[in-house]
Amino acid sequence: MRNFDKLYIDGAWVSPAGTDTLDVIDSTTEEVFATIPAGVAADIDRAVAAAKAAFPAWSDQSAPERAKLLRRVAEELEARRDEIAEVITHEVGMPKGQSAAIQVGTGIAAFSTASQVASTFEFEDTTNGLVVKEPIGVVGCITPWNYPLNQIGAKVAYALAAGCTVVLKPSEVAPVNAFILAEIIDDIGFPPGVFNLVSGVGPVVGEALAAHPDVDMVSFTGSTRAGRRVAQLASQSIKRVALELGGKSPNVLLDDADFPKAVKGGVAAAYANSGQTCSALTRMIVPRSRLAEVEQLARDAAETYTVGDPFADGTTLGPLISSVQRDRVRGYINQGIEQGAVLVTGGAEPPESLETGYFVKPTVFSNVTRDMTIAQEEIFGPVLSIIPYDTEDEAVDIANDSLYGLAAAVSGSDERAQRVARKIRAGQVRVNSGRFVGGAPFGGYKQSGLGREHGKYGLEEFLEVKALFI
Repeated sequence: MRNFDKLYIDGAWVSPAGTDTLDVIDSTTEEVFATIPAGVAADIDRAVAAAKAAFPAWSDQSAPERAKLLRRVAEELEARRDEIAEVITHEVGMPKGQSAAIQVGTGIAAFSTASQVASTFEFEDTTNGLVVKEPIGVVGCITPWNYPLNQIGAKVAYALAAGCTVVLKPSEVAPVNAFILAEIIDDIGFPPGVFNLVSGVGPVVGEALAAHPDVDMVSFTGSTRAGRRVAQLASQSIKRVALELGGKSPNVLLDDADFPKAVKGGVAAAYANSGQTCSALTRMIVPRSRLAEVEQLARDAAETYTVGDPFADGTTLGPLISSVQRDRVRGYINQGIEQGAVLVTGGAEPPESLETGYFVKPTVFSNVTRDMTIAQEEIFGPVLSIIPYDTEDEAVDIANDSLYGLAAAVSGSDERAQRVARKIRAGQVRVNSGRFVGGAPFGGYKQSGLGREHGKYGLEEFLEVKALFI
């Protein structure tokens, strides 16, 4: 068991102001895996003061020099990839091999890409006078549990690359990877106060960070409900807010799509990380005339998933993060049945021989209508809803019939699929076999959030623009 009893503030491991601790639960065994300090508002005050004091010198340092340090972080994360993957598998439940490739791999990529962007980014422009782009100041980063290191990287790496100083509040459900990152930053020798780590619960340290008058910007990833609260608190001091929130992403299959390929890929995109992905393609929108075919293909794909111990060979679907999340997902499955959706496979009962651990069966519903709860609300579990349509215009209308607009996909002949993709109100749309491009902007329309992460777009989030007339 890992026990952390100190916070990282002003370049040192220091005792927290309070004495309470938080248990980190292994999502497979339901046993305590680690303990961390339960920080309080006084810890945030100390961390913000350190970040504020460190900001002038850090922002004056050249971007290439900051980039070198970030590249060192990426290298050290790589050196500890297996260790961090094991930690995240205990925390989140993603199978170990996937954790190494995805959870840790995307975190490494964030620091590496931020380093590259900082090295080449044009911080000055003479098109309209002299326009300079300057770091905004102290940034409060509040990160989620589902892809913890990736989301820390998306915020911390780019904020540091821009010349900002940071106070990180990681999810208390999956925090150990953040403590390892702090160890790496400490070993590399970042200037004191540039990076600070305060663990604790959202209503205490998260709210104190969002409301703090000396924090110039808050970057938050989490639920839309929590995002509203962060924005409300931040608005009192008119600080900048970046929000990456929920999703209910559509996957439109046009009638000329490659159905076996599209359905198999769509199921995979719904079940990644046991469905605990904000951009998961959870609504498969298909021609009514092909509904029976899609049901069979989706059933066949879903039933290939092996649910179980994420450290065991052959497991492709691990547990959910917590008992609360497991019960929430099972509740949505029961609502789907009660509201008349056709259960194709799966269900709310525990998977066989998996009474311990937060497991849910991979589930597929069909004949889902757009007004059903499972078609509108983010479930955050391995649940796919198949929604039939009659015309292409109706398919687009269903795709856009959501409070969210984070991601989407369209399959069909290239020209037609691209035309439909442009009509979908989402921050990212995958067309056919289009693969994610590193450094592409990530963020959403509507209630999926404000702002963009990654690449030069992610760096620009942490910059102020100043015009100098000389």
